[in-house]
Amino acid sequence: MILKHEDRVDALINQFWKSGYLTISRKHGTFLPAPKPVGSYEIDAVGRYKKAYVFGLILGEREIADPKLLNKIKYLSSRNTKYSNKRIKLFLGVQKHLASKLNSILQELPADNRKNIQIHIIS
Repeated sequence: MILKHEDRVDALINQFWKSGYLTISRKHGTFLPAPKPVGSYEIDAVGRYKKAYVFGLILGEREIADPKLLNKIKYLSSRNTKYSNKRIKLFLGVQKHLASKLNSILQELPADNRKNIQIHIIS
């Protein structure tokens, strides 16, 4: 079964909620604005819990095959908040058959970036 991008964003938002984050902005939302680009990269959702923030990014086959993906993940997983200088978590939503490819890509990242990333299987 092939999910539309909107459905995958909805599933990622559910993972935000399960982790305690409230959604601040999201793509394909009716009431919330679309997230602003972080640097030169587009993200799919932004969440917040107290003073902790999270970025959400949906990865499909096209994104995983992109050679620039490693730089994008490295950049997004190294972001800090403006005033409190806390690390911003990165939630990566990926379909089950692409998870092993994503894990092999993430092994090339430094350890401090890897511990800031959570992979969520979107089904």
